[in-house]
Amino acid sequence: MTSEQHSGTELGRFLRARRARVTPEDVGLAAGSGVRRTPGLRREELATLAGISIDYYTRLERGKETRPSPSVVDALARAMKLGEEEHEHLRSLATLATLAARSATDPVTAPSRTVRPGVRLLLENLRPHPAHVVSRSNDVLAANPAGLRLLSGIEEWPAKQRNIARYLFLHPAARALFGDDWNNQVRGCVARLRALAGTDPDAPDLAQLVGELLLKSQDFARMWERYDVKGRTQGRKTFHHPEVGDLTLGYQSLLLEGTPGHRLVAYYAEPATPEHDAVALLDLLGQESANRTASRGTATDVASPSS
Repeated sequence: MTSEQHSGTELGRFLRARRARVTPEDVGLAAGSGVRRTPGLRREELATLAGISIDYYTRLERGKETRPSPSVVDALARAMKLGEEEHEHLRSLATLATLAARSATDPVTAPSRTVRPGVRLLLENLRPHPAHVVSRSNDVLAANPAGLRLLSGIEEWPAKQRNIARYLFLHPAARALFGDDWNNQVRGCVARLRALAGTDPDAPDLAQLVGELLLKSQDFARMWERYDVKGRTQGRKTFHHPEVGDLTLGYQSLLLEGTPGHRLVAYYAEPATPEHDAVALLDLLGQESANRTASRGTATDVASPSS
């Protein structure tokens, strides 16, 4: 392997490998006379087919250019005659290269995860209704007992791993919890992350999360490339909860002023309804779980007046 092949990015290595597999005949070019020094297409041939400069394409392969636009990525995919799965992979690599380059060349401090005591007290006062505080990238920073228990199984993860997007795409219980509405839930979640990427593309918390989900979830990678940027801040959600059964709750998302994008997400049910009974049971189960965790001396993010 040459020093050039050792260097660069995964994006550049993928481009080199795919270019080497495309012959001039594959794309309607004359092979020409003499022995070709390069297997497959030459750089200048692929650049011409994609409608970009040779210098720009060379920088892409060598990892010197790491922020190709979606139109450039699509043009390269067409020029190399990539299949659908390979095209999606190229898009994912381009996104990862962009996020990694931004984090490496212009590091910034991750936003604070601190939840003020007054907000924790507010979570407690909302009981038995589920409520939690999430960061701008959807990390669950604090929750009341029902607010954590509502997301079935998320409490099994360490507190710093609890993230709504990670839960929706990677937790085995998420699809069953939301059933037919799972697609709507994940689209809204991805749209909020896309909106953050548009206003703060260098966010280290976003780069880490998106990089993980691009690698682990094909569904996320596909939705990420849609560039939807509208998310829902209120409405109703239906849950198929393994402990309390089916319930439909209203919800409201509120931006907390004086924080780095933290939101309070609260769910509610009408009094004297089966849904209200269900959230009361969730609150009880969540509190019992928090008590067991506290007795073991394990850190928890379930809010209480003294936390």
